[in-house]
Amino acid sequence: MKLYIKNMVCNRCKTTVRTELDKIGIAYNTIKIGEVSTEEKVSPEKLEQFAEALQKSGFELIDTKNNMLIEKLKKSVIDLEHYSDEDLKTSFSDYIRLIVDDNFISLNKLFEEIEGITIEKYINKRKIERIKEILVYEDLGLAEIAKKMHYTSVIALSAQFKRMTGLTPAYFRQLRQNRTLNSTIS
Repeated sequence: MKLYIKNMVCNRCKTTVRTELDKIGIAYNTIKIGEVSTEEKVSPEKLEQFAEALQKSGFELIDTKNNMLIEKLKKSVIDLEHYSDEDLKTSFSDYIRLIVDDNFISLNKLFEEIEGITIEKYINKRKIERIKEILVYEDLGLAEIAKKMHYTSVIALSAQFKRMTGLTPAYFRQLRQNRTLNSTIS
């Protein structure tokens, strides 16, 4: 049985979900971002317990087809930003259409209806959040980050980062380093 979970975006999320599954006693085969594969059908009582536990951690058990489709789309975007270092040979819209197996225009309309923003804005928002993580926790240069995050250039990355955060990537990294340095001195 597959269970779909809204708002899972990282490995820490998978750990939280694993902990809740273990507490409730739901046996599982795999836990992926946005998805759990259980060993057998889960009873309605355990599903309800699991749904309540997920909500306390900021997640949501998904039950409608449209919501599952949106989560699959979001998962494909997260997979692309976190786990794909290769050059993207197609547009994001074509990539999403292939992964989700649906018309991009209707997906975008549905996505905006459910999430309140377009797929493009969601992708840009996720990319900026991922770039912030990289700037803080990894020692990559801007050229490497631009390539990893599928930007055409450092200039394109910097311009979008500044537009969305009000800061340049270099200034953001410096602020974080200064805060870390100040907290270790105190």
